[in-house]
Amino acid sequence: MVKYLLNIIWPAFIIISVVYAFLSGNIENVSNGIFESAESAVELTLTFFGTLCLWNGIIEIAKQTTLMSKLAKLLKPFINFLFPEMKKNEEAYEEISMNIVANFLGLGNAATPLGLKAMKTMQKENPKKDTLSNSMAMLIVINTASLQLIPTNVIAIRSSLNSNSPSGIILQVWVATAVALTVGVTATKILMKRF
Repeated sequence: MVKYLLNIIWPAFIIISVVYAFLSGNIENVSNGIFESAESAVELTLTFFGTLCLWNGIIEIAKQTTLMSKLAKLLKPFINFLFPEMKKNEEAYEEISMNIVANFLGLGNAATPLGLKAMKTMQKENPKKDTLSNSMAMLIVINTASLQLIPTNVIAIRSSLNSNSPSGIILQVWVATAVALTVGVTATKILMKRF
């Protein structure tokens, strides 16, 4: 249903915009905007590509060393509190730990496959296959809030747009993601008890 609506809404927006630009005499601005946006998109993609390669490489190195296991041990009390159902599932515990660490380091693109692996592992033990378990819901909330130490994507975007201080938003990101995580986890824990 949503896909069907989007297939109607986006083309309608584009057609209305072009018609309005034509009627108001701004069609040249529209065509200039298309080419400028394409150029910006390519520049942004190249900036992201370099940043993502760097951090994905770092996470791969961390996987090959004892760093990930040390970080997982450090996170154990936190993960045991958030995912009490997963205490006996070492595979899910490790995947959840790696997902949280990747998100914490601002590696959203590296965290996504790790999160999907953790969800598949948790689904194996889920008694109701058509319904999310409490642990699965909690993982979604944590990934959505995405507490970040280094917001790499935001820094890369600001850098590509020639910001004077690309990393000048780190403190605000820490506060915003910490508040989002606290509210999300609290709400999820409360709703778990009620449902």
